[in-house]
Amino acid sequence: MYLSKLVIDFRKPKSIYQIHQDLWTLFPGQENKARDFLFRVEQQQAGVGATILMQSQIAPSMESEYIKLLGQREYSLPIHRHQRLRFLLVANPVKTIKDQRERKNKKGVIKSNRVPLIKQEDQQNWLERKLQPCAQLDSLLIRPCPPLYFYKKGGENAKGYGGKIVPVAFEGVLIVQETDMFINQVKQGVGPAKAFGCGLLSIARI
Repeated sequence: MYLSKLVIDFRKPKSIYQIHQDLWTLFPGQENKARDFLFRVEQQQAGVGATILMQSQIAPSMESEYIKLLGQREYSLPIHRHQRLRFLLVANPVKTIKDQRERKNKKGVIKSNRVPLIKQEDQQNWLERKLQPCAQLDSLLIRPCPPLYFYKKGGENAKGYGGKIVPVAFEGVLIVQETDMFINQVKQGVGPAKAFGCGLLSIARI
């Protein structure tokens, strides 16, 4: 795996999903393959740009006109069972509920909607479930993040659709329980909304 730090120059306003689309351009020939990178916006200034931390299975290609590479390194995971690690994760903790108006999709099945978890207790429980059985929490700090608004083309609505994500920053210490499963969790990311900058689990030795 590779960790890359990038800056995206904003010549025009960009949503978080447009940032995701820009990052795709760093992997030519991969457009029709499953996304194999995760990212997190570390800093963003309207009209100027955004600093991005990206984890990818292959090294990104040359810089583009709007994207500059600040640094890059190959990322190995020498992890052992019961190891304590510091972690940082911006995630989208949600629960799925049935559509209250019982609207149906094209297959005639009642639609499901994801709604954000607001209470910190629910957010912690969500994270614990996501990490089981590969890791357990030792300490945790939860911080709210600004909501993310987006517009995405496609789906059942030919004109596209808009939405809002309410991300949360989780920071603390975890204890690895199952090494291989934990490594896979780091590679795959945690929770939904990965195309919107959520799910990148950053870890560091204590």
